[in-house]
Amino acid sequence: MYKQELLNQYKKQEDKICLSKVLDKIEASKNKEKIENTDFLDMYQVALVKNFLKKNEINNGFGKSILYGGYDEAERKVLIAYPDKYDNNMLEKNYSKILRIVRVTLPEEEKGKYTHRNYLGGIIKLGLSREKVGDIIVYDSGADIIVVDDFANILKEQLPSLTRFSNSTIEIKEITELVHQEVKVEEIKVIVPSLRLDNFVSDLARTSRNKATQIIAQERVFINGQLETKPSKQIKLNDIITIRGKGRFVVKGFEGTTRSGRTVVIIEKFV
Repeated sequence: MYKQELLNQYKKQEDKICLSKVLDKIEASKNKEKIENTDFLDMYQVALVKNFLKKNEINNGFGKSILYGGYDEAERKVLIAYPDKYDNNMLEKNYSKILRIVRVTLPEEEKGKYTHRNYLGGIIKLGLSREKVGDIIVYDSGADIIVVDDFANILKEQLPSLTRFSNSTIEIKEITELVHQEVKVEEIKVIVPSLRLDNFVSDLARTSRNKATQIIAQERVFINGQLETKPSKQIKLNDIITIRGKGRFVVKGFEGTTRSGRTVVIIEKFV
């Protein structure tokens, strides 16, 4: 009954389903005295779960949990529920049992050819579950695809059936072997009439204000990892704006105003 009361706070059925799965894992961990984990949650679901746990103090009442995606800056994460007896060292030793890497090493003639879209598109084309796949770290010689443990062998076997990866080397690696790529950024300038979120989304997504408002309403915009649905939200220095499908941007500085009173903003775009 108590679980249903918690879920009734939410109107959207998909939110209730997501949170129900999280509660099931937390309860199973407590009852079985073992680690349990969900599949990958996207940025919206991560923010939803964070707020839910904080609001209802689930960590204090039902056991301990953490959101983990293989590295600190991961966008997609699994929720790991674990018993009180586990300390940080014990928990970290179990990460390699929860997440794996499927590493794609391209042949010499194809190095630098593929983007994140190519790898993700291939997985979707194969009809494989998106929820089993976390972030995809792309580099010139290939990519590290973070997956839940029980999906690693499936992906390893299926990827070579795609023409683009038929000559690649596909291996399963420990999560500790993840390739850490240096973050590449491109500095751009935008000129906004005010520091409202919809103005930034319009410029960064290269679309109209009306379309920007729709993008925000579609729950595709996050500020510092938190979902933001208010077009009037004021943007501040060092805010990280993520627009799903468009990229991630950091507000690095304000460079004065134009004669018409618009603000010139320095933005770092992750590329």
